Amino acid sequence: MKKSVLLGTLAIAGLAAGFASAQTLDEVQARGSLNCGVTTGLVGFAAPNASGEWEGFDVGLCRAVAAAVFGDATAVNFVPTTGQTRFTALASGEVDMLARNTTWTFSRDVDLRFEFVGINYYDGQGFMVPRELGVASAMELDGATVCIQTGTTTELNLADFFSSNGMSYEPVPIETNAEAQQQYLAGACDVYTTDASGLAATRATFEDPSAHVVLPEIISKEPLGPLVRHGDNEWGDIVRWTLNALIAAEELGITSANVAELASGTDNPEINRLLGTEGELGGMLGLSSDWAQNAIAAVGNYGQLFEDNIGESTPIGLSRGLNAQWTDGGLLYSPPFR
Repeated sequence: MKKSVLLGTLAIAGLAAGFASAQTLDEVQARGSLNCGVTTGLVGFAAPNASGEWEGFDVGLCRAVAAAVFGDATAVNFVPTTGQTRFTALASGEVDMLARNTTWTFSRDVDLRFEFVGINYYDGQGFMVPRELGVASAMELDGATVCIQTGTTTELNLADFFSSNGMSYEPVPIETNAEAQQQYLAGACDVYTTDASGLAATRATFEDPSAHVVLPEIISKEPLGPLVRHGDNEWGDIVRWTLNALIAAEELGITSANVAELASGTDNPEINRLLGTEGELGGMLGLSSDWAQNAIAAVGNYGQLFEDNIGESTPIGLSRGLNAQWTDGGLLYSPPFR
């Protein structure tokens, strides 16, 4: 089977960008701001608020990286990207990183020559239907029209699911979540399918969320996380360990409220290393010793970021589930800071 033109083109672009991007940190610092690729708008994850300021779970990671690099969480330019444009934006150097509910897959990592630096949300693909359809299972969707974002793993998973279950469907291709919402509510499709977290975020914006049902089936693994270009391990380390710092901070009991106090020194060597009062971890990254302290102070630890934007007390209403700390039965786990 021939490779897709898109994959081949992006692979070449990624290879070229990889060689050209070995000085991303220098470029970011010289520019004075981080260019962070985000979605075009998914409430709870990345969307402008009423004042036009970007906020959300993924936005928080962008701001944490900016705080780690500059000590200023506002030093970020947010670049909206679609499922189709996000990889070109990263490969071309238009953005320095993507934090855009993007699934880590083999081909994206290897063929497109990107480096996924971690997982910030463990997800899976689901289905949402109007309650009035009376559908209780995805196995009842034979012949349905389905709104589906192009250029995504969702598109491929949908084809696999219907084929393996001997069912047919009619795809309604859309580019953005806003377009999907519009088409779905207008009745252009019976079903909207995307990551379960995206379905929850979308349903929360409806006038009557209770009129729509997320079906129980989860048909895939969707490990979502930030990514950078191949060829710049130093920059990848900064994004990776900023994410890890937020995860470790929750496990260690470090919050945005107490981080300044703990940064004066504790009896816990790992807290001291993370916050820069012992060791030279910041210098190893080419950053100041308080890089992690700045990131945590700006957005809170992972748990704070989760609960503030997409947790059970928000309209999105997501439980921690697999995204709980490993000590609480989840998959969240940071390598040691030592």
